[in-house]
Amino acid sequence: MSEVAGPHPTAQCENCATPLQGDFCHRCGQTAHSPLRSFGHAIEDFFESFWHLDGRVFRTLSELLWPGRLANAYLAGHRAPYVPPLRLFVILSVLTFFLAKYALQFGDIPNPPAVPATAGQTVSVAADDPAAAGGVDFQRVQTAEAVIRLRDETIEGLFTARAAIPAALAFPRQKIEENIRATQARARLRIAALQPDHPALSQPDPFPEAKPLPDPAAGSLFSHRGKPWDPVGNPVRLRWLPEFGNRWLNKKIARAEENIPRMQKDPELFKHAFLGAIPSALFVLVPVFALLLKLGYLETRRLYLEHLAVALYSHAFLCVALLAFCLLAMLDGWLGPHAGWSGYLTVALEILIVLWMPVYLLLMQQRVYRQHPLLTLFKYVVLGSLYFFLVMMAAMFLMVTSIVNA
Repeated sequence: MSEVAGPHPTAQCENCATPLQGDFCHRCGQTAHSPLRSFGHAIEDFFESFWHLDGRVFRTLSELLWPGRLANAYLAGHRAPYVPPLRLFVILSVLTFFLAKYALQFGDIPNPPAVPATAGQTVSVAADDPAAAGGVDFQRVQTAEAVIRLRDETIEGLFTARAAIPAALAFPRQKIEENIRATQARARLRIAALQPDHPALSQPDPFPEAKPLPDPAAGSLFSHRGKPWDPVGNPVRLRWLPEFGNRWLNKKIARAEENIPRMQKDPELFKHAFLGAIPSALFVLVPVFALLLKLGYLETRRLYLEHLAVALYSHAFLCVALLAFCLLAMLDGWLGPHAGWSGYLTVALEILIVLWMPVYLLLMQQRVYRQHPLLTLFKYVVLGSLYFFLVMMAAMFLMVTSIVNA
């Protein structure tokens, strides 16, 4: 914005009544442009409260891409040319995870292609390459008997895993069922290739395609003391919790039991709840990371708020990286159906982003704290491991709260 004098609707500041000499009041700093008289100024005023939409935004983002440069400038006292770290982090985190809700897809697993089976039926196969699908690679087995043995062991393990999942969790049970039937189909094809006249080819599969797999007994999704959980007959009660705390806990369990089947039918519910909760969790994690930096670099005698600025800029860059990741995912979704080569390009760029993120953070610590590279690397590994553990704990907590509060 310019501070050159010009015509104004009023001759004095509407806030303090001081005669105006330019676009801003020289006494209180209020702009002479009223957002109530111009729609353009209203829009500008709205965004300015977040971004201060001038050259500082682009200058800040360009400097942020270079490890440590923005943090060093801010710590050296050059604050006017840049967006403050807290404001930058808040906007980038909210924008990133808002966009991630639409860029990332949960539960969209493509249907596997079908291969012919006996008796004119078709059975779904997880992928053309069983190893790539995480299934059993029967191509490496050289005898029909070994194929049958491996098939039976694999199916037994899959069926046991399926039986341990409550019937209400339809999505994972369905994927296990598809894997069971795909395993049978792959085994049958391999037996036919090894020994076309093997007696097993004339026998039905352990779980024929036309028949549903048996289900375990229905009950609660949760168990307590070896019995299905029930809010009245078998509630969870912790001795160290007061009565209202136990009531709250069982109410949350009941809420989770209602939400889990809904999320299995529509995984997007969990995605929106989880991604929407991440910015709030980061407001707790960033000060913790600053505390780790304070403890790791005590000999630098820097104030905690200085470490907090470094932590904010570090997480702001991570948000920018994740934002670029989301944009690439959306770009691949748009270009994929029309240009097959775009998938290779976006994957390559995504790999570069993932590899650059830890390198950026290491270089940032080296350039901000200016210690010996080996000492910086040691502290980076130690502090990074501790913080990664905290992030994983926070992610688990967010997953539980997302299930309960979706």
